[in-house]
Amino acid sequence: MELVVKDIDVNIGKKEIVKNISLQVKNQQFVGLIGPNGCGKSTFLKSIYKSLKPQKGLVLLDNLDVLKASEKKVSQNLGVVGQFNEMHFDLTVQQMVMLGRTPHKKLLESDRHEDFEIVEEALTRTNLLDYKTRSFLSLSGGEKQRVILARTIAQQPKFMILDEPTNHLDIRYQIEILSCVKNLNIGVLAALHDLELAAHYCDYLYAVKDGEVYAYGTPEEVLTPEIIEALYQIKCQTYKNPITNGLSFAYEI
Repeated sequence: MELVVKDIDVNIGKKEIVKNISLQVKNQQFVGLIGPNGCGKSTFLKSIYKSLKPQKGLVLLDNLDVLKASEKKVSQNLGVVGQFNEMHFDLTVQQMVMLGRTPHKKLLESDRHEDFEIVEEALTRTNLLDYKTRSFLSLSGGEKQRVILARTIAQQPKFMILDEPTNHLDIRYQIEILSCVKNLNIGVLAALHDLELAAHYCDYLYAVKDGEVYAYGTPEEVLTPEIIEALYQIKCQTYKNPITNGLSFAYEI
């Protein structure tokens, strides 16, 4: 499934946060959004998955007009993993992941055998089978984020948006989550802060500055010392990591 976003503008109050952003994610491509805090990445993503209404623009998932389609139809095709998932009521891990089946059910329809099988597979993919009877609220931040990912996997989306999902997690959970998503072999659009993770997991990058696309291309084309300095106001050198064979960064502090 291909995502095409054209000419998105988002205003909050009188402030223009997102300015005429367009991008494309091809079938099974992992595309990253990078840029400094406050540049508009999350606001842009929220406009795609209908958490915020853009002033103008078009969002297409293949032939589905996302901004005009029903919430249920969008949820059957598009899954979202965000960075904050606080809850004030408790469910077991299995119950939380079962919520991912909601878009595929009629109102008040009970859970079917097929639903339990799909949930079991999602728990297996995220290494959470041993946690399924645990209280969600008792889990660590990294464990909760894996549950949210499992819930999204159980939704069986054809495309996934990651809205800075690893921002507050330690490196182990960051790698676990991004590796799991990469192995789903579906289209992904992800806002990421860690440039080494972006370089490792992303096939293509869009760099955002002041609400606009500043640069785009492969990680090697975008993650240059000049572009990084323009985005983050910090000097750095890039080099090939001898262990991962990918890009690494040395910052001047």
